[in-house]
Amino acid sequence: MSMVLFASVVRVRDGLPLSASTDYEQDRGLQETKKHLKGLSKKLSQFPDRCTLKSGHYNVNFTSSLGVGYMMVCTDSYPNVLAFCFLDELQREFIVTYDTKRINGAIRPYSFIEFDTFIQKTKQRYNSPRSLSTKINLTDMQTEIKLRPPYQLSVEDVCLTNGFAHHTPSKYKGVAPNQMLEPVTLAGIVSCVLSLLCGGLNLLRGVHAIESILQNEDEDFNYVIAFFLGTTACLYQCYLFAYCTVWRSGKSFLCFALICLCNMYLYELRNVWQILFHVTVGAFATLQIHIRRPQGKAPDYTV
Repeated sequence: MSMVLFASVVRVRDGLPLSASTDYEQDRGLQETKKHLKGLSKKLSQFPDRCTLKSGHYNVNFTSSLGVGYMMVCTDSYPNVLAFCFLDELQREFIVTYDTKRINGAIRPYSFIEFDTFIQKTKQRYNSPRSLSTKINLTDMQTEIKLRPPYQLSVEDVCLTNGFAHHTPSKYKGVAPNQMLEPVTLAGIVSCVLSLLCGGLNLLRGVHAIESILQNEDEDFNYVIAFFLGTTACLYQCYLFAYCTVWRSGKSFLCFALICLCNMYLYELRNVWQILFHVTVGAFATLQIHIRRPQGKAPDYTV
């Protein structure tokens, strides 16, 4: 039978349980899955904000937002869209009920145990599909999951030893897989076009520099390297603007620094206005990369 079996709310930074549903199930497989859930709760900060872990006949699903994680265990046949609608509903209610200062100040486990009442009622609703038809919007969640599907974790990612998680460097740190960027703006398109133009000019001058070296061996080959490095930096800035990667802003600043260094080296071959143009375009592209942030899931209080 497809159903939600257990749910909990934890603090992301340290895995402190804040509230949880009452659990009467004694199935061995379920208890083993709950151990995985406990391990994941201590490592939420290392994972993307929406994940699924398959454990035997059960699934662990969780989302995290504003420093709080919402976790649940359900049977493996339970629809994914309903599972994340359930977590989304817990999130909306918890954010409205408790402020950030109180959450951060919690010291004891299950400091918000009274929230268990809401969890239990919501769990009963989601285990009775007929009662959900007019109270949730499945279309929005289906679209969101299609655009940004939950990351699939494996049991090895939990890495439990004696009930505690290893604090290993996170391979997920940075941007979650499949995360979408904010819509493109006109300024962003202009920055990409100008970066491509600068890259093309650098490439053209680099080819001419190679021709000069072939004709005159006294020419400095380092100029060729500088032109091609400038081309690479400009093209990579276009890539960073278009795609969501880890450490986008840091990489864009490195590209801008490389553009500046290349133009400083090429000051004998370019006039001040040409150098100023290339540096300004690099700075503008860096700014647009920094402004175009990954899309975050904002709580919807009007649903």
